[in-house]
Amino acid sequence: MLYLISGTSRAGKTIIANKLATKKGISYFSLDWLIMGFTNGLPDYGIHDKLFPDEIAEKAWSFLKAMFESMIWEEVDYIIEGEAILPELVIELLKKHPDKLKVCFVGYTDINIDKKVKAIKDFSTTTKDWLSDKPEAYIRDHVNNMVAHSIKIEKSCKENGIAYFNTSSHFIATIEEAISYLSNHTS
Repeated sequence: MLYLISGTSRAGKTIIANKLATKKGISYFSLDWLIMGFTNGLPDYGIHDKLFPDEIAEKAWSFLKAMFESMIWEEVDYIIEGEAILPELVIELLKKHPDKLKVCFVGYTDINIDKKVKAIKDFSTTTKDWLSDKPEAYIRDHVNNMVAHSIKIEKSCKENGIAYFNTSSHFIATIEEAISYLSNHTS
């Protein structure tokens, strides 16, 4: 089974991937690593970490789709997480391989911006984090952009019948719901 976990930055994708990997005993791969490979190793492709998530997803989709199809064909049990997937793009694969692919998206559409900024700053002091050296105004702008992105993703998930989990409130409980969905849901 190939598990795809996507959505907005700071919505809980990595937490879901780590917990699901432990529960299932399988590995996971972060698309952030791949995008940084393009950013620093193949800059001529125009895929880089300064783009908005939907731009990255659209530019990288043909590559990712081919990779996912290869993994599905090989019947690899694996978890892929990252922002570089959009519901309207992945739906084709989900319809083609409903018994070999499980997908969910996470985001936050109704978040208290001040609390989210504080949570990010607190998290950044306890772990290696790309936002740890950014000023509060930058983090606030990032959160606002991710709220807008979450709204787009949630709408597209509804239109395409794909699971969406809103981590705006009850973060841990919602993360657990997503893990349960991926662990038990049969497409």
